[in-house]
Amino acid sequence: MRFKKITLNSIKDLKENYGFVKVRKSEKIIVEHSSFNPIHAIHIGQARSPIIGDSLFRLLKRRGHKVARHFYVDDTGRQSAIIAHGYRILGEPTPSTKPDHFLSQIYSIMNYLLEINRLEKLLLKSKKSIEINETEKKLREWIEIGNELKERNAPIFKKLEDGMKKIKDPEGELSRLLKDYELGKRSAKELIRKVSNLCLEGFKQTLARMEIFFDSWDWESELIWSGKVERILADLQKTRYISQVDNVIELDSEKVIEELKLRDPLSLSEDFKIPSVVLTRSDGTSLYVTRDIAYSLNKFKLAKRVINVIGSEQKLSQLHVKIALCAIGLKELALNQHHFAFGLVEFPQFKMSSRRGRTISLDYVMDEAIRIALEKVSGNSKTISEQEKIDIAKCISISAIKYALLSIEPSKNITFTWDNVLNLKRNSAPFINYAFTRTKGILKKVGKIDARIEYKWLRDPLEYNLVFQLSRFPEIFIEACENLRPDIIANYANALAESFHEYYEKVDVSHVKDEELKLARAVLIKSIQICLRNAMEILGIELAEKM
Repeated sequence: MRFKKITLNSIKDLKENYGFVKVRKSEKIIVEHSSFNPIHAIHIGQARSPIIGDSLFRLLKRRGHKVARHFYVDDTGRQSAIIAHGYRILGEPTPSTKPDHFLSQIYSIMNYLLEINRLEKLLLKSKKSIEINETEKKLREWIEIGNELKERNAPIFKKLEDGMKKIKDPEGELSRLLKDYELGKRSAKELIRKVSNLCLEGFKQTLARMEIFFDSWDWESELIWSGKVERILADLQKTRYISQVDNVIELDSEKVIEELKLRDPLSLSEDFKIPSVVLTRSDGTSLYVTRDIAYSLNKFKLAKRVINVIGSEQKLSQLHVKIALCAIGLKELALNQHHFAFGLVEFPQFKMSSRRGRTISLDYVMDEAIRIALEKVSGNSKTISEQEKIDIAKCISISAIKYALLSIEPSKNITFTWDNVLNLKRNSAPFINYAFTRTKGILKKVGKIDARIEYKWLRDPLEYNLVFQLSRFPEIFIEACENLRPDIIANYANALAESFHEYYEKVDVSHVKDEELKLARAVLIKSIQICLRNAMEILGIELAEKM
């Protein structure tokens, strides 16, 4: 009985703070997440980064750390030059639709036109029949893509196509624009910044729908213009790990690992071999990994620990950054930088490609989820207003998307299906929300719980199991924080909801005649409600009061 009393009284007293055990010593931590190239709308394949990143921010903050959310604006790559060039050809128009969706069309059409130009030139140069056949095959594929793009937006397609025909050397034009931007030339700065900011405005609108925000927007170009990238290159060139051929600078990462004995600190197996990494192009412009090294140093000026929420496909690039930091004598910083890798999000029988204009935007997924949820809410709820139904549908649908992308172990890929996301009968946000609203209904019938509670009346095995699950929440929270595993919290909430649903079906609460037993069970129900809300809140998931 003492165990039940301590657990349930702790929840009753702490309420929204129950389970959130604080660290003895707080750290300054930066969680960098999302950081999408500002070239097209966020698609569902990218959505895991902001949702996981935001949940890590919430977990670590609740643990007592000082946490800042950073977005790295990658505005100096070839892709930014492609979309800026297309935007300039169109005459720099004001978007008539959501800006990032408007720019997505330009980006896809420009990629098509550049690829067709490249393949046609390659075909003229090819002499071997195998090369000719392969190039012709790719041309046919891209022509089919072009037809799709033209059908979706003929006016923009025609303007870009006509504009590109007037340019003799498209690739040279892109290279000049990119180099001018890195050099900080006014016309290039104004153009690329204008396009990037348009796209970022679209990102902000999309992420705000999910209650995801940032404390800092860090521009990659600023690292170059401030001379920080140049200084990093200079520091690396003073080491014995750099080689230079035809102005191309390379870092011998394998040599750094062996000489500095980094295999154990970086958790690398003995048979793992890492290739050298190129740090500059032949024209002297820097590459992504070089700028990322400079950015890492910037982040460590503001925090002791850095967590980069970046897809698994960037594992090698992130490792190169750590190795480069070690090469210039900053091993401690390298070991305090954590790459939080996550798997892909896939739609069944649909392969996404932003270059080809074949993506499913996160905005579309949210809109579709709201539509489906509204159908279900309207069918189940006859006594609430239309506006309430819309509000409930929005809450349930956004929560469902977040939960679907959080509940799977981060390293694993996710197949996104509506049946799983909006399932009311098992592992989903609506399933957990249904448990929450059931607790509300029971407590409304019971009324106030002011009397002194005797927990000895909680004798059912299901009740003991529920109290045990509730008692474990602080332990689960610590485990999730220390291992950076929001999926542990998601699965805890689901397990608690499952146990509660079973209890609801088998044990009466509101109709029990024995008042002491009723009140004891009501306290248990209230404790479950608090734990469900607390668990979902640190995942950034809002629970609807009604369903």
